[in-house]
Amino acid sequence: MLKKFKYSSERFENYSLQKLQKDIFAGVVVGVIAIPLGMAFAIASGVKPEYGIYTTIIAGILISICGGSKYQIGGPTGAFIPILFGIVITYGFENLLIAGFLAGIILFLMGVFKLGLLIQFIPKPVTIGFTTGIAVIIFVGQISNFLGLAGVEKHEAFIDNILEILININSLNIYSILTALICLVSVLLTPKFVPKIPGPLIGLLLSTLIAVWLYPNQVPTIGSTFGNIPSELPKFQMLDITYERIIELIRPAFAIAILGAIESLLSAVVADGMTKSKHNSNRELMGQGVANIVTPFFGGVPATGAIARTATNIKNGAVSPISGVVHGIVVLFVLLLFAPYASSIPLASMAPILMVVAWNMSERKEFLHILKTKSGDTLVLLVTFLLTVFVNLTVAVEFGLILAVILFTKRMSESVITEKVLPNPHSKTDKVDPTIVTDTHDCPQISIYNIEGPLFFGAAQTFEQKIMRTINYKPKVLILRMGKVPYIDTTGESYLSSIVNDFSKNGIVLITGLNQQPEKMLIKTGLSDIIGKEHFFERTGEAINYALAQLDVKKCSGCKHFAFRECVSLSKSDFKEAEEKRKLITSSP
Repeated sequence: MLKKFKYSSERFENYSLQKLQKDIFAGVVVGVIAIPLGMAFAIASGVKPEYGIYTTIIAGILISICGGSKYQIGGPTGAFIPILFGIVITYGFENLLIAGFLAGIILFLMGVFKLGLLIQFIPKPVTIGFTTGIAVIIFVGQISNFLGLAGVEKHEAFIDNILEILININSLNIYSILTALICLVSVLLTPKFVPKIPGPLIGLLLSTLIAVWLYPNQVPTIGSTFGNIPSELPKFQMLDITYERIIELIRPAFAIAILGAIESLLSAVVADGMTKSKHNSNRELMGQGVANIVTPFFGGVPATGAIARTATNIKNGAVSPISGVVHGIVVLFVLLLFAPYASSIPLASMAPILMVVAWNMSERKEFLHILKTKSGDTLVLLVTFLLTVFVNLTVAVEFGLILAVILFTKRMSESVITEKVLPNPHSKTDKVDPTIVTDTHDCPQISIYNIEGPLFFGAAQTFEQKIMRTINYKPKVLILRMGKVPYIDTTGESYLSSIVNDFSKNGIVLITGLNQQPEKMLIKTGLSDIIGKEHFFERTGEAINYALAQLDVKKCSGCKHFAFRECVSLSKSDFKEAEEKRKLITSSP
């Protein structure tokens, strides 16, 4: 509790009237921008536009108050459109609210259990793939409204929506196209000529006024399609939550939660970069959770951090969460005062706004950059993108992550090096070298292996197979140089144990340079006791001296391999003389 209070107080440290004025100005600007976006996102998600407004008000205020970023602006976002629309089509609007409620609980628990940092482990090709896929779905989904097509039915499947457009292409409405073009041009040109005025607002107002004055009743509007927007506060309503519905909706709820967590934390990271600040990722997830738990009781759809609105908030001078609260209050006042007028907004005016949102969120430069690498990341990107577009977001993220893990495991397994080495006679320090090991220069009794990389489930078998080939000629001593093994899991330990057990029948295993984590693993499993504490060494030279003391000197006589410096004298000596030299070698420091 004290930590939470301290964090909250830090957010308003040295707060002043001047900073309040900055927050109010930023909040008003973002609130004005959020109104058309909230309605557009709701319509595209298959629900009434007022539900987008309700979400903007309630979730926006709660995310600012409870979240972990001072600058975060929350509300409905374009990223949610495909998944929310799919839930509405499959389960209905009431179940969408329940799924959003469950997602809020999941998000809150993610924050409680400090899982905020885990989001950073989602590979970039996965996030770019599904973000670009979502952008394509949003863009294509607005073509029918842009063209004013009549009789178009909305489907969950992307292909079905394309077919609907092609089937009804002859019903295009020239007035809708004109309205959409006016809005599109306004959205694109406003930032260049009057950058302080929100382009979506200018485009919406200008195209609506022209449509109402010049060709009234010629284009579908919000009112003619969804009915009038009520100019009243959202009403509290209980959700009919049952065990059966929870089981049915838990999977889409997880999809909402994961996407919401990714979007909100990405937005918070963007805000950090723009302000040189640092957000609290776990608190942010808890704030997102609270917002999504409360909002469904007022008819609001799932919400998350909005990157574009958060960036706009910062650019307009926001200094604290107050700007986010002001943004929600502004939307509330507009709802109460101007809701009846919103019913006259043409759907064709909303289409270009969403198309521009889709274009901006498409990550096209990053998408092309990853494509050019022609690597495993390219495959992950394309699989995630195609599954997002042609199947659904949940399947896309699941398969994308699984494929990324498989490819990562493969790359890591290939990075593990297991190579036979010997001391280099040309090196003053007898540094070991794999290049000098040949058929005619390799000790028959001592095998030294250099191991680099983590010994985990993906690489352990290959490691074992390379080592076990040595058993074919049964050396007396096996030295494993493990100074560059940072990690070993239970699978790696199991294969190492197999090697130790096989060699222990005829010889001994020595291990050098063992790191802390592998050492703890061998102690926990008891393998260190099987190997013997006297068989662990800090340096390879110490292990070689110990190994030389274990040699069968009879086999050294006449050997021409000369793998070690001592081999010259051992090879030329008779048995008794060699035995005395062997003892001299092992007793010398």
